[in-house]
Amino acid sequence: MKLVFCGTPAVCRAHAEGIACSGPQNRIGCLPARPPRWPRPATHRSTVKLAALSAGLAVAQPEKIRNNPEFRAQVEAIAPDAIVVVAYGRLIPPWMLALPRLGCINLHASLLPRYRGAAPIQWAVAIGDTITGNTTMLLEEGLDTGPILLQQALVIAPHQTAADLFDLLAEGGAPLVVKTLAGLANGTIQPEPQNHAGATFAPLLDREDGRMEFAAHTATELKNRWRGFQPWPGAFTALDGKKLIVHRMEVADAPGAQESSLAGSAPAKAASAESASILPGQIRIQDHRLLVACAGNTWLELVEVQLEGKKRLAAAEFLRGITLPANAWLG
Repeated sequence: MKLVFCGTPAVCRAHAEGIACSGPQNRIGCLPARPPRWPRPATHRSTVKLAALSAGLAVAQPEKIRNNPEFRAQVEAIAPDAIVVVAYGRLIPPWMLALPRLGCINLHASLLPRYRGAAPIQWAVAIGDTITGNTTMLLEEGLDTGPILLQQALVIAPHQTAADLFDLLAEGGAPLVVKTLAGLANGTIQPEPQNHAGATFAPLLDREDGRMEFAAHTATELKNRWRGFQPWPGAFTALDGKKLIVHRMEVADAPGAQESSLAGSAPAKAASAESASILPGQIRIQDHRLLVACAGNTWLELVEVQLEGKKRLAAAEFLRGITLPANAWLG
């Protein structure tokens, strides 16, 4: 097949190479990678572009694709059987959607119709899902609304972050794209309409998504958001008016809960009452551990932190270098 591949980030390299190495039946005729947003030296070319050039493939980097006669003529001259789109970052115009006989095939990193949009991996982790996956679909003018071709599921382990899943999903997605192309060519894959009633959305991340809202989220929810928002925007709060980045965190028991449960029922009740009176965002120090109260009477341990203008430190080392008032707050 004659193919056009649209993709820019490093994660797309596996897909482009998978197609190029899948056999003589697949040939990439053009690989449009998005141009840089500002002038950069040749050493800052996209990973996909460098891989394509080293393989002797034609590369186009159009500033625009919707109304670009030169680029349109270039793609139409290829007469592609299919156009493959992976993390391209821009809408495919109607003329491209209508061009290939097998359609425009998109790899989306979720089990559609869940998490349509720009950040499906991050939001699946941030919301606490335990399963995600890849979907190949036929593109149409709606946002990730096209018919489903193939899907593969992937378990999200409790310790995994979105950054971990990017590589895993790319590794699984490359052969899925090749399998999809083969199935469309030989007629063994039939597109299935999505259940639009079950759609959820994964909007582009904003810096403020990383702000820790202790009154709005439980400790588990905040830990999941931190996992989902790696490597950006991460997780941060404020301490005495300064930004405090949290690099590592764990869900924790309430301060004194373990000691109280060993000491008998009366101390345990006292500890429970004290914990219930603490408001979200309040700090407690226990055995050189930095704990913060969250919604639902839950607690989060801040394991590694970085105060604005300072270096990244383990919590115990951070606490040795700072004096906190008795009722210190975060937020």
